[in-house]
Amino acid sequence: MGILSRMSTIFKSKMNQTLDKLEDPRQTLEYSYQKQLELLQNVKRGLADVVSSKKRLELQAEKLKQQADTLEQEARQALAAKREDLARIALERKQAYVQQLDGLSQQVADLQKEQARLTAAEQRLTTKVEAFRSQKEVIKAQYTAAQASVKIGEAATGLSEEMADVGMAMQRAQDKTESMRARAAAIDELVDQGTLSDPLQPGQDSVSAELGKIAASAKVESDMARLRAETVTSS
Repeated sequence: MGILSRMSTIFKSKMNQTLDKLEDPRQTLEYSYQKQLELLQNVKRGLADVVSSKKRLELQAEKLKQQADTLEQEARQALAAKREDLARIALERKQAYVQQLDGLSQQVADLQKEQARLTAAEQRLTTKVEAFRSQKEVIKAQYTAAQASVKIGEAATGLSEEMADVGMAMQRAQDKTESMRARAAAIDELVDQGTLSDPLQPGQDSVSAELGKIAASAKVESDMARLRAETVTSS
């Protein structure tokens, strides 16, 4: 279990390092900001729905009030005409409208409270979102500046992966150049020693090359003797 625990710890550490390299704090901040904006939009839509519902109920209540007022006026007219029976019917119908109106008034009052609650929540959330947006831009600017400083420092000191690759490429080029120079020098030495044949003079081995050198040397000595004799004769 101890070995497995250590392996798990190492694995988690490696994963955290990998995720840390892949994660861009600026993207995380933007994602959080968008989520807050979505929440604010949801609150605004809820507030709009509540206001719309309240307006519909208020219009309905106004209509009921007008109907109740009309029935009361009709009851007055019936009494003036000595028709108490009609007046009583009108007032009974009015009372039904009044009861409906009371129920609607309570619903309107409840919606008014909900509207006030959502309005306060919207204001608080708007303030929070604006503050987060400002802080987000500051952090993004600071991160971008720090990232640029790190890249400049890495490039100047050769610590970045790009500069490391360039350094390795230069080292490989230098090693390859030295290897080619050593090979060229070795070939020249072998050719001079006669171990390798001259590609411009095919078919000559080392013995033939040595005999050729001796013949050339003898010809040089013969020419020297001839020139000396000619010089003495002319004198």
